[in-house]
Amino acid sequence: MSAPIVELSGVTRVYTQGAVEVRALRGLDLALMPGEFTALVGPSGSGKTTALNLVGALDRPTGGRVSIEGVDLSDLTEKELSALRRDRIGFVFQSYNLIPVLTAFENAEAVLALQGVAPAARKERVMALLDELGLADMAHRTPDALSGGQQQRVAVARAIASDPAIVLADEPTANLDSETAERLLDVMRRLNRERGVTFLFSTHDPRVVAHARRVVEMVDGRVSTDTRRDAEPG
Repeated sequence: MSAPIVELSGVTRVYTQGAVEVRALRGLDLALMPGEFTALVGPSGSGKTTALNLVGALDRPTGGRVSIEGVDLSDLTEKELSALRRDRIGFVFQSYNLIPVLTAFENAEAVLALQGVAPAARKERVMALLDELGLADMAHRTPDALSGGQQQRVAVARAIASDPAIVLADEPTANLDSETAERLLDVMRRLNRERGVTFLFSTHDPRVVAHARRVVEMVDGRVSTDTRRDAEPG
């Protein structure tokens, strides 16, 4: 049996707002296996975005353990965490976060360039990926010449170009209409099914939940329910 890609054990996260302590996570336990397509759901304040930030090495827990591919993140320096985010974690954000002056191709290849991948290899990998996502003929357009759905697909290409261990998607459909959101989710599910890309979503969107093969509901900083679907959602 394969080991978890991500494991959170007894994780707490406490923020201080003035004289008030906010307990965002209260002993969170969660393990994600390779190839999972998981939606993290719950009301605002349930801790799902905090959990996503901890998995993405964007924040550190107050207590407990967060590990990726068996590496305890608390053992890593800031430089090592930066390298981990670059090499092993893909990010897809609600607001796309594309660089406005770069083309779709340049945005998608950005992580590979930071990794020092040779230009010819970058071009081959990114163009194949853009073609797979239906964006090959838009490779040289800047974000302002792309629709919201096209920009989000570029963000997906950027997230998976470096073959990360996991892709974290924070409300990726929030700014998309229903038809565009469904198309994006179809693309992500196909990448999950055919390439084995592991996805973890933080979402309020029932459309994302309908596509997920695992739904983890959080309440008050803990897992409330954890439901796995044996069949592919339709």
